[in-house]
Amino acid sequence: MSSEGHHTAADDDAGNAYRALAETTSDGDPRWAFGSGFDSGSDAVEAEITSPVPDGVDAADLAAYCLMLGDDALICSQRLAEWVAAAPELEEEVALANIALDLLGQARVLLSRAGHVEGRDSSPMDGTAVADEDALAYFRDERALRNVTLAEVDGGDFGRTIARLLVFSSWRLALLQRLTASRDPVLAAVAGKGVKEVAYHRDYAARWTLRLGDGTAVSRQRMQAGLDGIWPHVESLFTTHDVERRLAHAGVAADPGDTRADVDAVLDEVLGRATLHRPDVPAVGLVAGRGGRDGVHTEALGHLLAEMQSLARIHPEAAW
Repeated sequence: MSSEGHHTAADDDAGNAYRALAETTSDGDPRWAFGSGFDSGSDAVEAEITSPVPDGVDAADLAAYCLMLGDDALICSQRLAEWVAAAPELEEEVALANIALDLLGQARVLLSRAGHVEGRDSSPMDGTAVADEDALAYFRDERALRNVTLAEVDGGDFGRTIARLLVFSSWRLALLQRLTASRDPVLAAVAGKGVKEVAYHRDYAARWTLRLGDGTAVSRQRMQAGLDGIWPHVESLFTTHDVERRLAHAGVAADPGDTRADVDAVLDEVLGRATLHRPDVPAVGLVAGRGGRDGVHTEALGHLLAEMQSLARIHPEAAW
């Protein structure tokens, strides 16, 4: 979301922050609070989700790419949601929850598009893709998830959560800015709405990075430790998967390798002002040439999914 549309402790009170979850911005753009920005029941969204695959594009590649972007958003959203009732201040709980809901809104549309394009009708309990966002979120195991590993690692303390959000949002914003020109109408629509939201996510993380890094000796130490903790997963953000490469060539996807200069520029500016430094730590390498995009994840994802999916798996036919 745009920074103008949000309220933080610096510029408003708690009551207005809660109202901000459901308000409309000055340009008439409804928020995605509670995953509602793309109402999956609306005729317009259904028409987009069921749009034909662009000419010359492999449907399996498009479905896989939507899963990649959707899983990134879904898993990062779940990590941020862990701060509900645990954030250091009420305002930060509201802000982090709203950011999580923005990402959840993006995930819903992307997973729905992936399910539609894939087009397999099967039971959600057998772990295969179906044309349903809930089944894709709750009934795939970790090997079927396609998110980057940065999204899944334990958020740790507030400093580490902010470090992850700064890097993730800077990178996702660079991707979404390129995807506004995608030949796929759903990717273009998600990107067009998402750039406003993720720009706020990045600015929120940058403000907290400055506050912690250029604050007390303790806050600086913890912010630097947060960067050190997530940094091994940063390099993989810029590794281009074969699916991404093919779809980028077809004018559908964005090549993550092309975003490095944009992300580096943001991080250099923010970390420099915050008196922090880029960690000198080894990157997490691929396993036999495979990483998160191929379903090879860290141990943390299994624990995250066990919590996120438990209720749906206990009551697979439940509706409310």
